[in-house]
Amino acid sequence: MPRTPGFTVPDLSGRRAVVTGGSDGVGLGIATRLAAAGAEVLLPVRNAAKGAAAIASIRRQVPAADVVLHELDLSSLRSVAALGETLRAEDRPIHLLINNAGVMTPPQRQTTADGFELQFGTNHLGHVALVAHLLPLLRAGAARVTSQISVAANRGAVNWADPNWERSYDGMAAYSHSKIAFGLFGLELDRRSRAEGWGVTSNLSHPGIAPTNLLAARAEVGRTRQTAGRRLIGALSRRGILVGTVESAGLPALYAATSPEAGAARFYGPSGPGHLGGPPAEQTLYSRLRSAEDSRRVWELSEELTATSFRAQR
Repeated sequence: MPRTPGFTVPDLSGRRAVVTGGSDGVGLGIATRLAAAGAEVLLPVRNAAKGAAAIASIRRQVPAADVVLHELDLSSLRSVAALGETLRAEDRPIHLLINNAGVMTPPQRQTTADGFELQFGTNHLGHVALVAHLLPLLRAGAARVTSQISVAANRGAVNWADPNWERSYDGMAAYSHSKIAFGLFGLELDRRSRAEGWGVTSNLSHPGIAPTNLLAARAEVGRTRQTAGRRLIGALSRRGILVGTVESAGLPALYAATSPEAGAARFYGPSGPGHLGGPPAEQTLYSRLRSAEDSRRVWELSEELTATSFRAQR
């Protein structure tokens, strides 16, 4: 079996995996390791050129990789629905879904194609809609769904009164809001799957802190240069101080999605000091993710906003 630092990735031959945000950084590392373990990897990406470069990178490391590119813009519910329709038409089970893509702290409030605040709409609602559209295939594959949250979910709160930050905007608070909501959804997905007999298991992961592209210069979020925090994280990472690397940051999600020892409704992250870097391990669930009532509220709000219904999938 292929090895990766911290644990052994099991043989995934015959398994079909979907990884969002797989065109660079943490997602690309996850996709490469899944391909190396024998999985067929589907990369739904917004930027086709970056997607093609990602596939070339994977195949340089794994010449026999079975990897397929699909179009997906998580900030557009129409795009999410189109991918769901395409994959349902193929009628092939999905065994692993890693909801990894995300955006972080646009300097000014931005909205998705559907009018949602960009972070809430992309990090949370886009993934909720994706799970809903893929649910028949996830059920057919008795899938494990791993949703990537953040250490930011250990601060702030869900902004129930103004989930799209229309009255005032704080980029970091809105980011935490999106990640708390997404974590609550991931836990509720597991609860509802058990209650309804869907056969899908769901857990959570977080990457710790690493020099990824989240805080780099990104024209699509209005950031013309990398943040001071990103420069500091890069310097610490190069020196092996406290934080992780892009490679290590992907390990918790990879462990949560593939390890036979990773459980449903559990939470995984780095095991180093402050859970900022290091090998993957189970974590104590953040206090903001412990309310079953909040999970139910997020689920119902998300169904309403995305105009999707998991009830139709029973």
